[in-house]
Amino acid sequence: MKEAQGENGAIKAVATINDVSVVTVRGRGMKGVTGIAGRTFTSVARTHTSVLMFAQASSEQNICIVVPRNSADKVKREIESEMMREILNKEIDDVDVMNDVAIITTVGASMSSTPGVSGKVFGALGDENINVIAIAQGSSECGISLVVKSAEAKRAVRAIHVLTGN
Repeated sequence: MKEAQGENGAIKAVATINDVSVVTVRGRGMKGVTGIAGRTFTSVARTHTSVLMFAQASSEQNICIVVPRNSADKVKREIESEMMREILNKEIDDVDVMNDVAIITTVGASMSSTPGVSGKVFGALGDENINVIAIAQGSSECGISLVVKSAEAKRAVRAIHVLTGN
């Protein structure tokens, strides 16, 4: 984990978690189906794997979980086993693993009360042609986590450092 302290602005630190994978459960048939997210997490728990980050769009058509890279394949198999009926009924299109990604987290006590912080972060990454794969904000609203390709993680952190004046 790498950190950078900022003297000014809402973002006070940037942290990176490497060697992670995104496991995505997707399907149009998931919308409005009760319990899919719960069953996904139960499946992950059966593999004794910690979920490092979680994101679900309001469309309810996909769930992304970020897990340690060395657990991704067993997590995928366990979710597929749990969701076999939904996969066979085409309610779930697939369970996909994206390797070679990293989590970048920006942290700051005043992030939630400072308008435009997220936009500035995404703008800085966009200026570097870095695509954000998944996004999550912690319940404390003191941090924003995003997933980028591992090959772009150092550039992403550097872009955020430039944004914060470090």
